[in-house]
Amino acid sequence: MISKDITLNEVNSFSKNTLLSHLNIEFTNIGNDYLEAKMPVNHKTIQPMGILHGGATVALAESIGSVGSNMLIDLKSEYAVGLSINANHVGSATNNYVIGIGTIVHKGRSTHVWNIEVKDNNEKLISVCRLTIMIVKRIK
Repeated sequence: MISKDITLNEVNSFSKNTLLSHLNIEFTNIGNDYLEAKMPVNHKTIQPMGILHGGATVALAESIGSVGSNMLIDLKSEYAVGLSINANHVGSATNNYVIGIGTIVHKGRSTHVWNIEVKDNNEKLISVCRLTIMIVKRIK
């Protein structure tokens, strides 16, 4: 279960002065078993052919899973980082925004696995991603 103690405003405040803020990624919904964020399709996120860049899509997906995992652990003693990501880009987007919804499929002590689907504003599937997160113990 994703922490309900953290508000969307708090989650979005963690993104200031990071890649997420540069790409205008905004977390939009926290559910019991999912985390959602949106990203504009604009001059910052497209490739030269005018369509959404796969790397920007992967940045959205990894951000969702990483933030989601950090919401599931005790941040005083550990933190979560991306270990491996796979993305299948099955559609394209040229304007408006895309929405990523991540659901955790494995919550272990040392790893988490997330499925993230990225869709355009018309609900068309753009990418399907699988992210493995490593839980790292903080050195005291």
